[in-house]
Amino acid sequence: MRFCPNKLFTKARNLIGIGLASSAAVSAAGASSSTSSSADTSSTYTTTTTSDSPSSTSSFPVDSSTDDDQRRKLCIIGSGPAAHTAAIYAARAELRPVLFEGWMANGVAPGGQLTTTTDVENFPGFPDGVSGSDLMDRCRRQSLRFGAEIITETVSKVDFSKRPFRIFTDSRTVLADAVIVATGAVARRLSFDGAGDGPGGFWNRGISACAVCDGAAPIFRNRPLAVIGGGDSAMEEANFLTKFGSKVYIIHRRDNFRASKIMQGRVLKNPKIEVLWNSEVVGAYGDEKSGGRVLGGIKVKNVVNDDVFDLKVNGLFFAIGHEPATKFLNGQLELDPDGYIVTKPGTTMTSVKGVFVAGDVQDKKYRQAVTAAGTGCMAALDAEHYLQEIGTHEDTSS
Repeated sequence: MRFCPNKLFTKARNLIGIGLASSAAVSAAGASSSTSSSADTSSTYTTTTTSDSPSSTSSFPVDSSTDDDQRRKLCIIGSGPAAHTAAIYAARAELRPVLFEGWMANGVAPGGQLTTTTDVENFPGFPDGVSGSDLMDRCRRQSLRFGAEIITETVSKVDFSKRPFRIFTDSRTVLADAVIVATGAVARRLSFDGAGDGPGGFWNRGISACAVCDGAAPIFRNRPLAVIGGGDSAMEEANFLTKFGSKVYIIHRRDNFRASKIMQGRVLKNPKIEVLWNSEVVGAYGDEKSGGRVLGGIKVKNVVNDDVFDLKVNGLFFAIGHEPATKFLNGQLELDPDGYIVTKPGTTMTSVKGVFVAGDVQDKKYRQAVTAAGTGCMAALDAEHYLQEIGTHEDTSS
């Protein structure tokens, strides 16, 4: 990964709330401005949606007093690879989906976690790599091209107790016959001097939360690296990094790991890995040779005797878990003990019929852009079949 700021995408999105939409999308936005909220001038609209009649075959209670102007066949909540892949497939199936991409939802710009990365080198079709922000902008433009309606508002709550489902933001309520939840999961990050992405911080300039995503970057090859954590993810990432780094340190606050015995065994037997027990990172500083542009080392504190020492590393990886974005669901879908949405095996179906899920909000194992995109495709196909079953797939416009 090359360490450079996401100048175009992130700044533009932070300023005006929309991506680098094509001129066609802008024209369409103007054409549908009569349906937009006066309180949200940053939302992008690309289609005009007609109303659909509620199905008489649904097992849900049906509210016949709904506002047809806000009725949709399919609503997608999210803005990453899963959400946009679902939008592309659904739009091509003429479901005319509405996608809520959020506005700094969970502290991340529309586009999800990829907007916080620099070069993505493991997404198919980009042999020379692509910046995370550029990749997501391309996905967004592709969704718009096929007719998805994108609204730059954050969903604050939902009501899945009856059909049509209700999706709420601070300024509107949308009714939908089917919903795809693709809100992702945010990697937990530690806060210490030099850990941020602002001035003086080394996030994406040597500090990362995904060794599998970033570990093979040239800046880390044959350099000392460090991983923070004590669970299976930390063990897996440390072993992975030994393929590229000259040495890998595992920094753990306790004197024993919580990881499974088999994963611990692999780490402790690896000659390239050294464990720093009872330790925590309290600071990060730049590499003098680069003029402080990238990470040069970290300050490590022994929590037993409070001694602080310098550790020269060129990469630091957080492996302390992820937080799935499910709080807005308010317990209406079945979650596993870690807060991830539970799906029926082999499908993207959730505990509520008509509600589907895709991406990292249901995947705590792989957490890759390409796997998220794959489940987005699956969710769109599952939703299309569901809508066919309840009789809302046909175009009712005249």
